[in-house]
Amino acid sequence: MDGQQYFTELVEQYQNLVFSICCKMTGDYFIAEDLAQETFISAYRHIGAFTGTNEKAWLCRIASNKCIDYLKSAAKRQIPSDDDVFASCADHSPGPEDRMLEQDIRATLLERCRQLKPPYSAIATLYFYEEKKADEIAREQGKNVKTIQTQIYRARAMLRKIYEKERSL
Repeated sequence: MDGQQYFTELVEQYQNLVFSICCKMTGDYFIAEDLAQETFISAYRHIGAFTGTNEKAWLCRIASNKCIDYLKSAAKRQIPSDDDVFASCADHSPGPEDRMLEQDIRATLLERCRQLKPPYSAIATLYFYEEKKADEIAREQGKNVKTIQTQIYRARAMLRKIYEKERSL
C-alpha cells in the first residue's frame, strides 16, 4: 500500500475522532474543523517518520498538541473589549462625596477612641485611627506585644459597646 492510499485510509478512519478531540478541547466547532485539518496535514508531512503501529494514538497526540498550541496562542492574541478598555481608563479614585464621608467616619472614630479610659484610648487611637500594627505600638511604647494585643482586644470591645449604644438610640 502506498503512502497516499495509507493516508486516505487514516483520514477516513479517524477524522471523526480527531475532530471530536479538537472540538472538546477548544469548545468551538469552526476552530475544531481547522485544527482537525491541520492535524491531518501535519500527519501527512510526517507520515514517513511514523514507525509505530498505533496510528490512532499518534493522531490523537498530534490533534491535542495542535489544540494546546492554538489555546496558548489564542490567549496571547485576545483582543480587549470596549468595556475592558473603558474600565482600564476609568478613574477609580474616590470622589469628593466619598472623601467627605471617609473624613466624617474617621473623625467619629477618633472621637470614640478618645472617649475610652487610659491606656485604651491611646491604644485605640494608635491601632484603629492611625492604623499601626500591634508590634509597632509595642516597640514605640516599650511594652510587650501580648500586652498591646490584649489592650487592643479590650479597646475593640469597648468601642463596639459605644457604637451599639449609639445605634440603639
